[in-house]
Amino acid sequence: MTSIPHDTAGEPDPLRVLGLDQLRHRTSMKWRTYPEDVLPLWVAEMDVPLAESVVCAVTDALALGDTGYPAGTAYAEALAAFAAKRWDWHGLAVERTAIVPDVMLGVVEMLKLVTGPGDPVVVNSPVYPPFYQFVTHLDRRVVESPLGADARIDLGALEDTFRAVVAGGGRAAFLLCSPHNPTGTVHTAAELAAVAALAGRYGVRVVADEIHAPLVAPGVPFTPYLSVPGAERGLSLMSASKGWNLAGLKAALALAGPGAVADLARLPEEVSHGPSHLGVIAHTAALRDGTGWLDALLAGLDSNRRLLTGLLARHLPAVRHRPAQATYLAWLDCRALGLGDDPAAVFLDRGRVALNSGLPFGTGGAGHVRLNLATSPEVLEEGVRRMAAAIR
Repeated sequence: MTSIPHDTAGEPDPLRVLGLDQLRHRTSMKWRTYPEDVLPLWVAEMDVPLAESVVCAVTDALALGDTGYPAGTAYAEALAAFAAKRWDWHGLAVERTAIVPDVMLGVVEMLKLVTGPGDPVVVNSPVYPPFYQFVTHLDRRVVESPLGADARIDLGALEDTFRAVVAGGGRAAFLLCSPHNPTGTVHTAAELAAVAALAGRYGVRVVADEIHAPLVAPGVPFTPYLSVPGAERGLSLMSASKGWNLAGLKAALALAGPGAVADLARLPEEVSHGPSHLGVIAHTAALRDGTGWLDALLAGLDSNRRLLTGLLARHLPAVRHRPAQATYLAWLDCRALGLGDDPAAVFLDRGRVALNSGLPFGTGGAGHVRLNLATSPEVLEEGVRRMAAAIR
């Protein structure tokens, strides 16, 4: 896939619009889980106003009373157009998509299609904690294939894991996180093609969570899993949720490769009742008319990544940090600080800053924290100052 130039002309940086006083009026999880003296830099919500195109689409629907059940293919058509322009991917076939309530519930439904109770689901740890929670609740068995020391997929380890999980002749799936959460790694086309080849060789079905795909840093090419050779039997979940801060407006799309059409056709009809009609409207508007806002956000996130690197070097030089290629999350190795397996607990207790503990991310998470940098530079600076104060 090629990298498409971004255009921020005329759009202000959404990260610099809202102040702390305004943000503390929010009633969502990020702002109501901890007391007011805690600075929240944890759960994946952004401190931004919504794109005007989204606000207009939703308010117009409310004014019309258009709050029924979702219908049609407008969302899939908008995603296909976005993928063609953004990632130079022209293979997203609207007829091979299905609307699902959100990405993780879509993952569950895709895993139901290609595995059975007790079957193994491979993940690359450290990885998004709901991968463990949802898969286990589904009565599947999580099998870790840890990332390499460079935070990239270790193809040798993955092959060993695939070989082991199919040794008894049963079914297995690989739940791919692309881009990877929490490291922000963007898998290359060559890496994804190698994954597809291994999956084909061992009969492992790939389900790709690509929710962070719109949040790739400027100049970094994103490759959709279903676009690589050998991925024809793959399934993918995509959404505008993370890119445009729409977690409260539920909607996502399941995508099938040409060889997985029969699987997707077995998706129960009632699954399509779960998405919010307003969510579908919002996500469609974001993908179709919100790209200028997205580009301004991406420029702001890139600036914040550089800012965080400088702040850590100045205030917490012992913390190891590799700037992410995607997402608005930073994965910080705090083991040299001597704070134990859960440094997030120390930062919260002593510094009054909330970060995600690395422990729920699985193997490789101990001694790490995940920091949400989708906020203003001023809040980011205050957060790092509080972290530094916690270890004095």
